[in-house]
Amino acid sequence: MKHITLFFCGLMLFFSSLCQAEPAKPYTVFVVPQLSAIELHKAWTPILEKLSQATKLQFELKILPSIPEFEHAVFAGEADFVFMNPYHQVVAKRTQGYIPLLHDQKSLEGMLVVKKDSPLKSLSELNGKKLAFPAPNAFAASLYMRATLAKQGIKIEPDYVKTHSNVYRAILLGDVVAGGAVNNTLQREDESVQQQLKVFYTTPKFAPHPFSAHPRIAEAVRNQVAKGFIHLASDPANAGLLNEIQMPNPLPADYSKDYKPLEALNLDSFFVKENP
Repeated sequence: MKHITLFFCGLMLFFSSLCQAEPAKPYTVFVVPQLSAIELHKAWTPILEKLSQATKLQFELKILPSIPEFEHAVFAGEADFVFMNPYHQVVAKRTQGYIPLLHDQKSLEGMLVVKKDSPLKSLSELNGKKLAFPAPNAFAASLYMRATLAKQGIKIEPDYVKTHSNVYRAILLGDVVAGGAVNNTLQREDESVQQQLKVFYTTPKFAPHPFSAHPRIAEAVRNQVAKGFIHLASDPANAGLLNEIQMPNPLPADYSKDYKPLEALNLDSFFVKENP
């Protein structure tokens, strides 16, 4: 009798375990690799942990080795949530319907950066010169910048060095005469690097990088995540963490107002479709 009781108890435990709900699968968060994987993990891991606590949702950070690999994954719809550049948002909206949820209050500004003692005085002097860019489709740092130079008849030799940090170092090493970057990444460089560089040219200002969601994510979850970020921003203790991910003051984003105007820039001919 004892053995039968133990058998049935074991059977009940077995079926009970089958009936238990599996842990919810975490939502993937892809981040455009403007900086090194180490820097991005250091910046995004703590804020996603806080966001998880605030929303009771689980997140899995995804940092791919290069911007082309990131683009391939996002435009194929692999990301649940994604932090990407403004023109990525245009293409991601077109290919997958990604919905921008938030962006920082501060505008994005593209820059051409040179060494502090550079003798360059006008854009025309860049004709025939080698310039560094993080990647072909880095929006303000490369895509818009190359289009601007081309429309002025300035022909350059682009050198794609993978990250903004590498752009600054290529300039300092003398590998290139100038490089494309953005205000948000230059301000995050070591003071010793910033002091050796100067801004040679700036683009118009644009809405900054959005934090977006794939339309398969339920609207209630999208709203929960957006409200979670804004809730974190209301606590001064999180200011440093949000600054590290380039969203110290997150605001609700609107595609029609913030990113649709970029469609009129006609940058598709400069957008490089690469296999990762």
